[in-house]
Amino acid sequence: MFFILLAFIAYKAIWKVESVNSETISRINSQVNQVKKLIKNDSRFNKEIAFLIDMKIPSGKNRFFIYDLKNNKIIDKGIVAHGSGSETGIKGKLKFSNVPNSLSTSLGNYYVGNSYYGKFGKAYKLYGLDKTNSNAFKRDIVFHYYYDVPYEEKDGYICNSFGCPMVSKKYFEKTAKMIDDSKSNILMRIYY
Repeated sequence: MFFILLAFIAYKAIWKVESVNSETISRINSQVNQVKKLIKNDSRFNKEIAFLIDMKIPSGKNRFFIYDLKNNKIIDKGIVAHGSGSETGIKGKLKFSNVPNSLSTSLGNYYVGNSYYGKFGKAYKLYGLDKTNSNAFKRDIVFHYYYDVPYEEKDGYICNSFGCPMVSKKYFEKTAKMIDDSKSNILMRIYY
């Protein structure tokens, strides 16, 4: 028994396995139920994975979750920036907007479209599916990487985007492989 415990402790130390707190899990479960309703009878959407972004979590912490819809579990997590226009000046409180040039993050469901190469390298077009993010394409809100976004969690806050969900290059490469391998559009849900 001692050796099993020792092996478990070593595994957690070596792989830095981080748990997700129960409040975050509860919020994710609520969002997953809504995602499943939306994609249930729509052949456009991938039924196996979804991307969930919880804007209640500080930007220096993992708040981008890749969720396995078939096995009901988080399969990866990472850091994601929010729009500079979402800052309120009050620590931990964000605002959201769908207005062009607001530089804000927009809440709601998106589907991840085709990739293209722009000023940040490879990026994916995002299409808003709700009234709260219907201007995403017109606003050039895309999923991309940026070198100043850290891969590892840190205390405090990270850089901001112009409204795009922006991740580290390393995390983007892992996520891009899933997007490119998908036969249908992956749903991304940004919530607060």
